[in-house]
Amino acid sequence: MIIDQQEYNIKGLSYSIRSAEEKDAEALSSLRVQMDGETENMDREEGEAYIDAAGFRQIIHSDTDKSRNLFLVAVVAGEIVGYSRCEGRELKRFWHKVEFGVCVAKAYWGHGIGKNFLVQSIEWADQTGVEKMTLNVVASNEKAIELYQKSGFEIEGILKKDRRHVDGKYHDTIVMGRFKD
Repeated sequence: MIIDQQEYNIKGLSYSIRSAEEKDAEALSSLRVQMDGETENMDREEGEAYIDAAGFRQIIHSDTDKSRNLFLVAVVAGEIVGYSRCEGRELKRFWHKVEFGVCVAKAYWGHGIGKNFLVQSIEWADQTGVEKMTLNVVASNEKAIELYQKSGFEIEGILKKDRRHVDGKYHDTIVMGRFKD
């Protein structure tokens, strides 16, 4: 699915959010590796589950064609600095929902990019008949959990000791969901 580009200027940073295009694939491949190495909030460590440019082109192509998928990018001065995806499943029993995921380069945290990805995704979901959005977030990411709750998500469960970080410590994963009003 494709959405119209939106422009933002928050805390002195001008950026746009738009649907991903196949020409973005190379930048997305590099950015994903970079972001995985910047924070413990991601599921992967740097370089894990690597997706090359061809893989991203395939994802973008598929997401553009599927009515239940949405792939967005944030662009600052021509550079992609973050992305989000909503991914639906083809199984009829799960047709009513999509899973949301987001990542923003650390240098651009605090400018509302993640929040605006979420706002755009919720608007898209509500307009296209998606009844439920789900997401997973590491329990220590309190800012994200607060944002999700303010956006109508509820905690549906906790996966205890779901992930083990480089330091050997276990962390819980919070499962959240938002039902269309």
